[in-house]
Amino acid sequence: MQRNPLNILKKTALASLVALALAPAAQADLSVGSIFGQATKGSTVTVQNLDTGLKRQIQVDQNGRFQFSQLPGGRYKVENAGIAREVTVSLGTGTSVSFTGGEIERIAVQGRAINPIDTSSVESSTVFSAEQLEMLPVGRDISDVALLAPGTVRGDSGFGNLASFGGASVAENGYYINGFDVTNARTFLSYGKVPFDAIGEQQVKTGGYGAEYGRALGGVINIVTKRGSNDWEFTSSVVWDPASLAAHGKDVVSKVPGIAPGENSYYSAYRSDDEEDKLVYSVGGGGALIQDKLFIYGLVEGKKQSADYFSSDNSTATENTSPNGLLKLDWYITDSHIFELTGIRNVNKTRYTTYRNNADQYYTGQHGNLRTEYEERDGGNIVIGKYTGQLTDNFNVGVMYGSLKTDAAYVTPDPLPGNECPLVDVYDQDTDDITDVGCWNEINVRTLNFGPNTDEREALRIDGEWTLDAHTIRFGYDSETFTSDRAGAEYSGGVFYRRYTPLPFADRWNGVNVAPNAHVVRKRTRSSPAGSYEVKNDAIYLEDSFYVTDDLMLYAGLRNESFDNLNSDGVSFVDAKDMLAPRLGFAWDVNSDGSAKVFANAGRYFIPIAANTNVRASNWQYVTTEYYLYDGTVDPVTLAPRQLGQKLGDTLTSGRNTAPAPATVASADLEPMLQDELIVGYQRELFDGWTGGVKAIAREVKNGVDDYCGRQAFIDFADDQGFSDFDPDSLASCIIVNPGRDLEMDMDVAGDGELKRVTVSNDYLQLEEYKRTYKALEFFFERGRSDGWYLQGSYTLAYSKGNAEGLVNSFLEAESPGLTNDFDHKMFVDGTDGYLSNDRRHSFKVFGGYELTDELEVSANLAVQSGRPVSCFGYPAFDVDDPEYEVFERYAASTLYCRNEAGEQTLTQRGQYGRTPWTYTLDAGLTYQPVKVPGLRLQMQVYNLLNSQQVTEYDEQGDVSLEDTGRNPNFLHDLNYQTPRSVRLTARYSF
Repeated sequence: MQRNPLNILKKTALASLVALALAPAAQADLSVGSIFGQATKGSTVTVQNLDTGLKRQIQVDQNGRFQFSQLPGGRYKVENAGIAREVTVSLGTGTSVSFTGGEIERIAVQGRAINPIDTSSVESSTVFSAEQLEMLPVGRDISDVALLAPGTVRGDSGFGNLASFGGASVAENGYYINGFDVTNARTFLSYGKVPFDAIGEQQVKTGGYGAEYGRALGGVINIVTKRGSNDWEFTSSVVWDPASLAAHGKDVVSKVPGIAPGENSYYSAYRSDDEEDKLVYSVGGGGALIQDKLFIYGLVEGKKQSADYFSSDNSTATENTSPNGLLKLDWYITDSHIFELTGIRNVNKTRYTTYRNNADQYYTGQHGNLRTEYEERDGGNIVIGKYTGQLTDNFNVGVMYGSLKTDAAYVTPDPLPGNECPLVDVYDQDTDDITDVGCWNEINVRTLNFGPNTDEREALRIDGEWTLDAHTIRFGYDSETFTSDRAGAEYSGGVFYRRYTPLPFADRWNGVNVAPNAHVVRKRTRSSPAGSYEVKNDAIYLEDSFYVTDDLMLYAGLRNESFDNLNSDGVSFVDAKDMLAPRLGFAWDVNSDGSAKVFANAGRYFIPIAANTNVRASNWQYVTTEYYLYDGTVDPVTLAPRQLGQKLGDTLTSGRNTAPAPATVASADLEPMLQDELIVGYQRELFDGWTGGVKAIAREVKNGVDDYCGRQAFIDFADDQGFSDFDPDSLASCIIVNPGRDLEMDMDVAGDGELKRVTVSNDYLQLEEYKRTYKALEFFFERGRSDGWYLQGSYTLAYSKGNAEGLVNSFLEAESPGLTNDFDHKMFVDGTDGYLSNDRRHSFKVFGGYELTDELEVSANLAVQSGRPVSCFGYPAFDVDDPEYEVFERYAASTLYCRNEAGEQTLTQRGQYGRTPWTYTLDAGLTYQPVKVPGLRLQMQVYNLLNSQQVTEYDEQGDVSLEDTGRNPNFLHDLNYQTPRSVRLTARYSF
């Protein structure tokens, strides 16, 4: 879809009129910082980067203020009237320097604090330097670092290692590297990564971010990589997590009778024999190719990671030895014009070897007979080019282009051996057990020679900043195209046979009577096409930071978002334009010296429709099902019936074999998900070296998006409209809606093959509006490193409530953002009002370090959190004669209709069954830096030092199955525990 430049210009002009009168000096470029302050009006202030020689100077304005923006992070010398200060510029942060009287000593301390009070910003953010990341006992993953910040909690383990920010789901965050958005737009559950040792700084934005940021409702993780300087410096490191020093996982013995370990039970979770050994080594460094002009930094990372995982009678061994790396070039064309180029390789190739035990051997903790070997590849390459120019003393521009291309878990060989073997299993009609048999290795065989499913993002960003007296006006244009390629698939061998064990009595199959002891087989085929799906997102934004007085800064921003989701034919099925996201705030320097700050921020935030929705909603799948008699003999290799006999009844079909029309899969007036946020806070210096503060946060989702899959609502609508020939099979399997609103869509309501635009009232769907609120009070404190120790921490009191967790559902752990079961039918909404899965009422975090001697330092990281709500999930409570039964009979237990102890299916409420226990995790580190060997650093870090093994998740499935009238014996039984203790050994040498 082409955007009209004239329309964009008109929108920009309109936004300027709205915001020009108002307005922190946050950064238009997402990977820089600033220096601001006060000095004698008319005097000259000079800044110089002590590592690269970058030098700039400006004249102090008539109000006695100065500001240097778009500064690369690092150490700077700031000079005015013969007085010099040394400060540190951090990512996305303004550093205050004053040359007025009486502040020299305090500012000198502040300049070296970890997170000084930034009176130029209304954002809620925390910045961690590379040095902190090395010294603190924190996991080598940016989500682990993000969990140090107030208002973050660990998400459900089923989605990997991801953080939830401010009550949002783990699929609602944004991730940036050097100003480039690297969030995977297919699922929002992954992102482009950089080798951990190449991270220069990590900023964690927990809320209140400015109009230059969008497409996220949770938090933003912003990374800048290391870069070269005038001094050539290198670092080599070896990081080892030995399996021999790790505690074993905790098993869970099921309450359901079964196989070993005892005659009457089995393990519902078996972890005690699992092992992981991780070794990562890297060499990185750089310097000046041309002094003060051209800098290079590079890092090469190797690894040897192996693991062994065991289940009842199967096991898997994995090995990953993929090298990765980063190359960064910085060209200071002049002090006013900088060009940067970043290249990142982030590829994982994991070798899998699967085994199967001999018959009647269970939970052995040993690998059995070799079954298959294959390799899985994911990740890819990132290229980022960026230009930053100071065109005049008061006008800066930035241009960034980024490209990311990743493979989505591609398995080779493709297909695996056995792809010609039909999919076969055996259903025991006495026990309801299903056993896989035959020579097949994967259920679905992908389109031959298609290659990997790929996700590719291309983005262009243009930013500008114009300082006019008391106003700092910032504006920009942001455009990205995300393309997801997906292979088609069919069953292994093109067919799925399910053999049913004979029953000693007459039975009826697909409307046909069969004799006792008959051999019946179900034959099913399924096909779906390959395709390429695009998401196009555009935005323009305008911000103004206006100093009403020397101490009071007002901030106003406006972001105009556009989201466009296309099907594989290039036709839009969700095209949302001109979504206005205003941001307002203020920051008050209470004492006029940067020692205390009152701030507030109110904003609206949108998140786009995930590309996975394009695939699932606009793709098609066609399934045929047939039943046959056979003589009981099977092929000795495939174990499929040798020859099919009498066909039982007609061929059953489901799905479709053409792409659906766009307005039949999504509401024609669909509006993307949005959230409003309000933050009010106070921060101040408490006493020497200490700062503290408090924030009140309120968030509310005002418009949600999910899919509806019922049929009866449309049948009733057609009947009421007088259409007796309406065929519900003409509908898409599910339709994307704004829950609680009337549905405008195209339907073949007359059954004549012609689509007609209709409005189906929500009275038919009976869906409640999408609800999610988050209210929190955060207390935070910090002592900058001084006298050999530092400390930082927070306490958060939070309430996360509603009828939907967000784009994903933690109980189901399905990676289908925006297509959960939550609104598939009214029945899935019943009882859902309550505290949500990411609700942790109390969170206390504290971390820091202490120098025991000149050579030895200890560090620690303590996290204490209250538990999450516990619910009961059961199968949809449709009677077998209900027309909706056929639609929802294949659903997993995902409603709050659960069987009680008497076997009666009753409606429960979200969170009715209490909460999981409090958890506490203490990580500790010991660092040795021998004076006699400068540059050498030896570390031992112990995670979960006390090996706390509190339950993090109970089994919340209340029903055994759709037909079974009993309660799940494992209901409220342990399911998951805290990660057991592990040890990390690190040797690092810098030269």
